[in-house]
Amino acid sequence: MPSQTARLLLDYLHRHQTEMTDLLEKLVKAESPSTIPAAQQEVLRIIQQELEQRYYRVRFIPGYQTGGHLLALPRTRQKHQPLQLLLGHCDTVWPLGTLKKMPVIKRQGKMYGPGIYDMKAGLVQSIFALEAIQANEFTPQVLPVILINSDEEIGSRESTAHIRRIAKTADRAFVMEPSLGSVGKLKTRRKGIGEFTIRVIGKAAHAGLEPEKGASAILELSFVIQKLFALNNPQRGITVNVGTINGGVRPNVVAPESQATAEVRVLCQEDAQQIEAAIFALQPTTPGTHFIIEGRIGRPPMEKTSGSQKLWQLAQATAGELGIELEEGTAGGASDGNTTSLYTPTLDGLGAVGDNAHALDEFVYLDQMVQRSALLAQLLLEPQLI
Repeated sequence: MPSQTARLLLDYLHRHQTEMTDLLEKLVKAESPSTIPAAQQEVLRIIQQELEQRYYRVRFIPGYQTGGHLLALPRTRQKHQPLQLLLGHCDTVWPLGTLKKMPVIKRQGKMYGPGIYDMKAGLVQSIFALEAIQANEFTPQVLPVILINSDEEIGSRESTAHIRRIAKTADRAFVMEPSLGSVGKLKTRRKGIGEFTIRVIGKAAHAGLEPEKGASAILELSFVIQKLFALNNPQRGITVNVGTINGGVRPNVVAPESQATAEVRVLCQEDAQQIEAAIFALQPTTPGTHFIIEGRIGRPPMEKTSGSQKLWQLAQATAGELGIELEEGTAGGASDGNTTSLYTPTLDGLGAVGDNAHALDEFVYLDQMVQRSALLAQLLLEPQLI
């Protein structure tokens, strides 16, 4: 049986579903690829305007190699009020001009478009959750602080410092990345991701006249690749993939140099440390060769903690009041939730229910936006966890 708060929030959001859809269409049509900082300005301007209309004070944080980021707080706050972080990103993987081949379309209760699922619908749900709280004159005991970055799809290298700073003082973090799969699972675990480059230095020689004077970097690289793939451990969720290789000069020259780049994904920090150590401990097999190894686990795993488990249980109970059956899942990809989870209880995947992220048929279920926005609004009204 829905509580009075749940009914009020749901009723308000149902009445404003058309406005939610209109804003979503506007955000999707503001194309915002991560790799073109200037392209971020329009979508950031729209989001800033929407937040300011809902009585939030918004500060633009300039980027050096990105489009910048938005930090928003309510215009009124209590002294020493605890805070909660509401986190999202406005950048997408889609290049400018994608709308010509992938226009915004509404069909059979779904909306399609570049970046709609990952994660512009999540931004809309956040904005309207805040509006529903205000319209019903509810006052969150824990202050919602909103951070929208423009570099998540390229690793959040500039914004991570801001995310980390806020997460360290936050009671909890809600990450508005899309939910997991078409059933809308929340993400309570995420793999950590790292990238490593192994350069093999050998010695050039004429392959026909004096091959014995050379040391083949390509031959050695073939051994390295096999050693890297041997680190895979499906039972522990460890994946090591050599994605690119290059090297050599000409067919008649013993290769003086070669290189492989490997991506690593792990479910726990213990495995991250062990894989890093194993890669840096690689030793050459071919006489006369040596290695130059660079890389690290750039985004640590989002592991289950007692705090995050408490937050998940709270979400599950809250969803029950709204008639939503929630499931939890593990995501193979990383997000900014990997960072926040190091410092505060984190719940990820609170954004859109849909499917096909980064694919031409990316979509969201429009009716689910109302339910998930109401779920977020109720979670924002929960008292302090810690």
